[in-house]
Amino acid sequence: MADFTLSAPQGANKKKRIVGRGSSSGRGTTAGKGNKGQQSRSGGKTYVGFEGGQMPLYRRIAHRGFSNYPFKKEVVAINVSILNEKFEDGAAVDKTALVAAGLLDSEKTLVKILGDGDLTKKLSVVVDKVSASAKEKIEKAGGSVKVAETAEEKK
Repeated sequence: MADFTLSAPQGANKKKRIVGRGSSSGRGTTAGKGNKGQQSRSGGKTYVGFEGGQMPLYRRIAHRGFSNYPFKKEVVAINVSILNEKFEDGAAVDKTALVAAGLLDSEKTLVKILGDGDLTKKLSVVVDKVSASAKEKIEKAGGSVKVAETAEEKK
C-alpha cells in the first residue's frame, strides 16, 4: 500500500437513513415521527410566532399610530466652554475644525453650540444651530456667528 493513498477515518461516511418505506425496512409505520398528533401529519407545521392557541404576542400588543423615530435628527451639543478649551484665539470653528479637534465623529453630524461656560477667545463660528446665550457670549468676546444652511433649508 502506498503512502499517498488516502481514506476517510472509520465512521466518517455514513449511509443516509431512509424512513417511511414499509415495515420490513425497520423504519416504517410512523417513520420516526411518533404516534399521531400535528407533528406526525404531512404539512403539520405551525407558523412563526404560534403560541399553541394562546393569543400571540404580536396580536396582544397594540401597533398603532405614527413614529417619528426613523426620521429623527441627532444633534451634537457643544458648550462654549469646550470651544474655549479646544480652540486658539481668532480660530474659525466649523464642522471640519470640530472633527479635527475630536469633538465630532463626522462632518455630516448636526451641531448646536450651547451657552454653558465662559468664552474669552475671539472665534468665528459656522455651525447648524446656536442658542441665544451662546450667540451672545461669542459676540461679546468679539467673535462672529453664522448659522450654516442645511440641504433641507435650501428647499
